[in-house]
Amino acid sequence: MTYEVTLGNGDKVGAATMWIEGPVDVRGTSTYLLRFDSKIRIAFLNAVSRSSSWFDPVRGSALRFIKHEQNPLTRNDESIDFYPDQKEWKSAKGETGASPSSTPLDELSFMYFIRTLPMTPGATYKFDRHFDAARNPTTVTVIRRDMIPTPMGELRVILVEMRVRDPRHYKGEGVIRIHLTDDECRLPARIESTMPVVGTAVLTIASQNSRCRKP
Repeated sequence: MTYEVTLGNGDKVGAATMWIEGPVDVRGTSTYLLRFDSKIRIAFLNAVSRSSSWFDPVRGSALRFIKHEQNPLTRNDESIDFYPDQKEWKSAKGETGASPSSTPLDELSFMYFIRTLPMTPGATYKFDRHFDAARNPTTVTVIRRDMIPTPMGELRVILVEMRVRDPRHYKGEGVIRIHLTDDECRLPARIESTMPVVGTAVLTIASQNSRCRKP
């Protein structure tokens, strides 16, 4: 899936891509490799973000997460392996920690996970599944069904709101609004979030070639 990235005022400032590769072996387990890349330019300022998550679809758990972020103000690199049986994680920098769940998720695999939830407007779910215990809980609320304009035409969607703990990006609790297509595919058609440098950004789907049937 490809996305147009705009600011709150509608100015187009970049593009993003979300896709899946694999299967890829991680410590003897077959995983799907989830990818998300974005590149933004405002005036002479560039911001780049690349995330990869190795997801075990049988267990429903992420096994590895890598992220690179760079903008004129900061640079951040994460490389973390998850060990679900031990409820532990270890970073490439030697940091270690305990996970509250035997099926841990990272910020990218979490987006895929919420697509499996019952989409009943008004329903709220709370999860302690982020691999870093300090970033739990994650609260997911199904807001409403809606129609949104996109470069692919008007799409029927279900608006879902995620409340996450992420001190790096939100200085506390942050809100991510995700519009999933209201069909069996549940593709992320629009994502509204806060990004370094640009502030609030809106990612709107521009194209997709998934194997799902069209609504």
